[in-house]
Amino acid sequence: MVIGILLAAAAGAAISLQTVFNNKINEKTGSWTTTVISLFMGFIFSLTVSLLIGGLSSFQLDQLETWYWFGGVIGVGVVFFLVQAIKRLGPTLTISIVLTAQLGTALFWDSMGWLGLEQVPFSYNKLAGISIILCGVLVFKYKSPRSENETSHYAS
Repeated sequence: MVIGILLAAAAGAAISLQTVFNNKINEKTGSWTTTVISLFMGFIFSLTVSLLIGGLSSFQLDQLETWYWFGGVIGVGVVFFLVQAIKRLGPTLTISIVLTAQLGTALFWDSMGWLGLEQVPFSYNKLAGISIILCGVLVFKYKSPRSENETSHYAS
């Protein structure tokens, strides 16, 4: 379980870092070029690692359902939408909303047991947890102007 937690934390940190890098590319090029560069570099890296670790045998894809291939199309949307959201909201608020939406969507898919997932019973405790996170995002976004003055007062 500890390894799973560490891997999940590393993935979260990587998503945030990738978002920053993609934002910097987007400042110089554009959203679609950023998406191409990000996913192409990911393709080259993952192809290289896959060939080094598993060789050509790792590419026996005849067992895959056709609809599994659309994960890559979804990845294009992820990168493009993140770049667009960061332009409008900034990195921290964007990632906060993304993670909340991710958790809510995961709860939905788990509860339904669709797409070949093992069905996990829905509970209001899980929904309450997501609601608390959403409240935290709102507090982050709509902090009082007074707290900014107090912060600058203490910084001087």
